[in-house]
Amino acid sequence: MQITGKKSVSLWIEELQRRGRITFSLQDVNSQFPSHNTSALRNALTRLAAKGRIVSVWKGFYAIIPVEYSSIGMIPPVLYIDNLMAYLGRPYYISLFSAAVFYGAAHQRPQEFNVITSSGSLRSSQKKDVRINFRTVKEINPDFIIEKKTRTGYVKISCPELTATDLVRYEGETGGLNRAATVLNELAEHLQFGKIPDSFFSYVPSPVIRRTGYLLDKVLDHPGPAGELYEGIHRNECSMRVTPLKTGKPAPGYITDKKWGIIVNTSIEIDE
Repeated sequence: MQITGKKSVSLWIEELQRRGRITFSLQDVNSQFPSHNTSALRNALTRLAAKGRIVSVWKGFYAIIPVEYSSIGMIPPVLYIDNLMAYLGRPYYISLFSAAVFYGAAHQRPQEFNVITSSGSLRSSQKKDVRINFRTVKEINPDFIIEKKTRTGYVKISCPELTATDLVRYEGETGGLNRAATVLNELAEHLQFGKIPDSFFSYVPSPVIRRTGYLLDKVLDHPGPAGELYEGIHRNECSMRVTPLKTGKPAPGYITDKKWGIIVNTSIEIDE
């Protein structure tokens, strides 16, 4: 005979955790307890959240907090993001500094978790001390997305080359070119632009590719990946229209690097 009330919800969640599940939706709870009204079930979930057993990571979607994270009452987004995006029905990939962590290319684990999706915008989410930043692109090309295993399953992340160009593309939103270049410097050993499909050079805007190439070549001194990127630019006849290194900053009066078509309108300092 099934136990009813708050305890039954608690036991059900314990069973989910024993089976290796780390997330569930309000719809799952309603389906499991059809004789209970939604209000009562929400109240039971609220009480469990207050005890630090679960956390609402999105409206109608919950993560179970493992014992090792009970002291902070939160679970790292990397452990539930794949399930959350499946719940939302959105393609996605982990990006920027959050992707760079997988390649050992971040000085510290950032307090912002970066996700890129398509099919309309999503509001950013703040949970405890971690903020999930969502950025939207017109489309996500699966050729440049790879899967990485975590303790709870698999997540989708940008390949090293897309991670590099995204760091440059979105530098204005993630701490500036100095920070982007610092992580790009650590990421360089993983870059293989000579092996990436040529569609990469139409998928990523030419100014972004050339800004990345300039940084690798002239600032960070990584001639290998810079040379492969340069060959790809010319092999695919990418636009060489002059563009500033730092977007949103005046460019007149600065020198232009003719090789990359980059107006060098800022200086770069990286953290060693």
